Amino acid sequence: MGELAVLTLIGALTLGAQWLAWLTRAPSIVFLLAAGIVVGPVLGLVDADALLGDLLFPVVSLSVAVILFEGSLTLRFHELKDTGSTLWRMLTIGVLVTWVIIACAVKGLLDVDWPLAVLFGAIMVVTGPTVIGPMLQSVRPNKKISRLLRWEGIVIDPVGAVLAILVFNTMVVPPAGQLISTTLLHLGEILLVGGIGGAVAGYGLGLVLRNYWLPEYLHNVGTLLFVLIVFTLTDSLAHESGLLAVTIMGIWLANMPGVRVDDILDFKESLSVLLISALFILLASRLDLGALGAIAWPALGVFLIVQFVARPLKIAVSTLSSDLTWKERGLLAWIAPRGIVAAAISALFALRLEEVNYPGFDIIVPLAFALIIGTVVWQGLTAPFIARRLGVAQPEATGVLFVGGSIVALSLAKRLNEAGFSVMVADSSWENISKARMAGVPTYFGNPVSEDAERKLDKTGIGRLFAVSQRNELNALACLRYAHDFGRNAVYSLATTVSDGTADKHSLASDQRGQRLFGSQYSYAKLASLLSKGADLRQTRLTGEYSLQDLLAAEPSGIPLFAWDTNKILMVATDIGEFQPAAGWTVLTLVPVAPLKRGEE
Repeated sequence: MGELAVLTLIGALTLGAQWLAWLTRAPSIVFLLAAGIVVGPVLGLVDADALLGDLLFPVVSLSVAVILFEGSLTLRFHELKDTGSTLWRMLTIGVLVTWVIIACAVKGLLDVDWPLAVLFGAIMVVTGPTVIGPMLQSVRPNKKISRLLRWEGIVIDPVGAVLAILVFNTMVVPPAGQLISTTLLHLGEILLVGGIGGAVAGYGLGLVLRNYWLPEYLHNVGTLLFVLIVFTLTDSLAHESGLLAVTIMGIWLANMPGVRVDDILDFKESLSVLLISALFILLASRLDLGALGAIAWPALGVFLIVQFVARPLKIAVSTLSSDLTWKERGLLAWIAPRGIVAAAISALFALRLEEVNYPGFDIIVPLAFALIIGTVVWQGLTAPFIARRLGVAQPEATGVLFVGGSIVALSLAKRLNEAGFSVMVADSSWENISKARMAGVPTYFGNPVSEDAERKLDKTGIGRLFAVSQRNELNALACLRYAHDFGRNAVYSLATTVSDGTADKHSLASDQRGQRLFGSQYSYAKLASLLSKGADLRQTRLTGEYSLQDLLAAEPSGIPLFAWDTNKILMVATDIGEFQPAAGWTVLTLVPVAPLKRGEE
């Protein structure tokens, strides 16, 4: 195949693997690795070395830098209020425990020399944001576990890279008499260049973005190029300091006051999906299946030790004085998948060892991929079940966040709450919030698009937004803000009034207000008027003999609002798509009070 056809094939496989992951709720890396192995060593359609040549590992390194920067943009210091000390122990003494156990396992099971075993142990202390993120989406652990795993997965990657380069240097570079001094000197260079370089770069870029010294349409591209420049510059000054620099840079930006990173994060997330997918396919295509088969049984033993000894001991040591429950510690001890950083670093150091003809270098890549495949497949398949059994999984995100606490929002939220959905009413009016609390509905008192809401509004179990305030502008802002959390297809707004068709120039664009809740023919004013006059919110369960058409025929003035089934799947009436709940669904309709006939007054 020609280069163009190969690149197109990789793109098609990327999309296909991500779609299968979405369809099956399995980690995407499973399908990406399978695709890479099939088109690489099995069919011989993709040869990464021939495709990119000497550019392969520079491209891998730059891509990993972008992935780590994107992940670090999601890290907020306020998340570590209760778990910061635990995270610190996981990244220090926990890393040491993992390193020692893996090195001993490799030495004992594969009979390699100690330096090579120690190098492999250093590489494999990492977990990885590329697999932690998708796994957390399917597992849905509580906030403490989720935040610890996300922070660990991002911050530990440069830690593993630094440890690996230090071990590598002791193996092939310094004379024996200068071993300690040279190692400490290199460690100091990495920390100095990566730490200071990342902080300065993050602060400088933050000033540029905050003061709009760069036009807004260049923010995404400019940030991407700046990340590449910072990574290349710091890495050239101190080898392997680049990953540390871009990680610190992203964390600095994420926590710098007045800097908006949402748009940049959206762009980087899309780019990271593409880079992660392509890299996994390319690196998996380089795998030697013969070499993997030759170490299959020892590799299985290493995996079992990593899964059932190294990780549990790390969590046990790191959480000794924390307030985590034993169930939370149990799930933390179960989840530690290896991802793209482990694959990239192992391939890079295998190449360097090959250049100096170091004995045993050829086991590093197949053993690394064995651990990647083992941890991802095993944990991806079992972690959701373990989280549910331990009772530390969040409920399905079927609930609704209501913006506005007026009569319309409160009436709807109360019915959904009674039906078993997670609901939250957010409003700045204390009177509205008081009414909601008296009705037993969970509330957030404050502006739902404020920074305080970003930190404190509990979205556990919530996956949709209903903007039903009396202010169009607030509804639009809420839809824009929460489209990032829930997806654009899960944000809805209720029109304040029904347009007569001549005032389009005064209306908000559809991409700013989300889907029209209950359809464009119904407005807040109309629903509030009906409710204030005593209209009834009526629940009707459909059967095979009594369909939605029968219900609408029996109540011709009724307004269908929602429908839900026994699995808490919520169907919303909108202008988009048909509202066709089947038998077994419960339909909520708003039925106006029938007008009194003459003589009944």
